[in-house]
Amino acid sequence: MPKTAKSQVRSYFAATPPKARAALKRIRAAIRSVASGAEEAFSYRIPAFRFEGRPLVWYAAFKNHCSLYPMTGAIRRKLAAALKGYEVSKGTVRLPLAKPIPVGLVKKLVKARITEMRR
Repeated sequence: MPKTAKSQVRSYFAATPPKARAALKRIRAAIRSVASGAEEAFSYRIPAFRFEGRPLVWYAAFKNHCSLYPMTGAIRRKLAAALKGYEVSKGTVRLPLAKPIPVGLVKKLVKARITEMRR
């Protein structure tokens, strides 16, 4: 019997160290708060959300940071001032675990992603 996305996300969270798990929960809540109707998903072996039937964002925990994907060049340029001080690369924004998760920034990134998807 295949695992459901919710059970896969639950297993992923359970296997994550407490500090990273707390950060993931904050990121997950921020995504849910701005993407009303988004469905929890699990692909590429990490948690994700689908919105209006399409992939919206993925998020993952690592040793020293959490990442949010995909963050396109257009989104990174649009929110360059807000992203100052965060490590970004071609498709991701890295949020260090040494600092509180910037919930406001996560919300801005997800809103920008929704806008991009609807074009």
